[in-house]
Amino acid sequence: MRTVLGRAAVYLLLGVAALAVCFPIYYVLAGAFMTPADLATYPPALLPHHVTLGNFGGAARSVPLGRQYLNSVLVATVITLAQLLTSILAAYALVFLPLRGRGAVFGIFLATLMVPWEAVIIPNYLTLSDWGLSNSYSALVLPFLASAFGTFMLRQAFRQFPAELRDAARIDGAGHWRFLWRILVPLNKPALAAIAVYVFLSAWNQYFWPLIITRTAQMQTLQIGLASLRSADNADPGLILAGVLLSLLPTLLLVVFGQRFIVRGLTAGAVR
Repeated sequence: MRTVLGRAAVYLLLGVAALAVCFPIYYVLAGAFMTPADLATYPPALLPHHVTLGNFGGAARSVPLGRQYLNSVLVATVITLAQLLTSILAAYALVFLPLRGRGAVFGIFLATLMVPWEAVIIPNYLTLSDWGLSNSYSALVLPFLASAFGTFMLRQAFRQFPAELRDAARIDGAGHWRFLWRILVPLNKPALAAIAVYVFLSAWNQYFWPLIITRTAQMQTLQIGLASLRSADNADPGLILAGVLLSLLPTLLLVVFGQRFIVRGLTAGAVR
């Protein structure tokens, strides 16, 4: 009897926690299709009485959300691909190339993880401004082309690779380049997928750096556009919820379809 009650209590707590997590997402979804009258009711309506798409059109007229959406997709995609490439090459060198002092180099990589991003914003801003790259796609992408976190994750995953398979590939005549792209990378897809999801979400949700490095609305990303919807002269909650829903779609899709890769990738290098 105690076991049954204990399990019931656990499931009840889990259900309440799941409801607390999912309810804001549900309200964003429902509120994006509500009219201003529905959003102004008290107590708040949980379902739209009159479904409308006007909030999306109003948000697009207030700020160039379409262009900013494309900017976010482009910037996040380029950053993700660049970090995957640089992390793969760096991790391979740290694991498979007979380099002197690679342990010290890896220690320097780890040390950079302790430096907060806020500490390098001003140097990055001044450097890119001196190069004449402010308010451009290059400025949004260049500071994030490499990642110590991705290198660390892939180094741990590559260290799990059996030495016998490496020796067999070498006997078959596979050089470093062929071994890397034909054997090592395909066998570490979970780790690569986990890094890709993490990097894409981080780049997608960036706010402060795009805010200071861009000047025109046409070059700003979606997160800046959403903040513009909350300006003093525009406080329509329907427009804000519509913009938030558009911003949530890529993240929800990535989390739903990439969750198993995230778990497998994060645990791939946990035990040697």
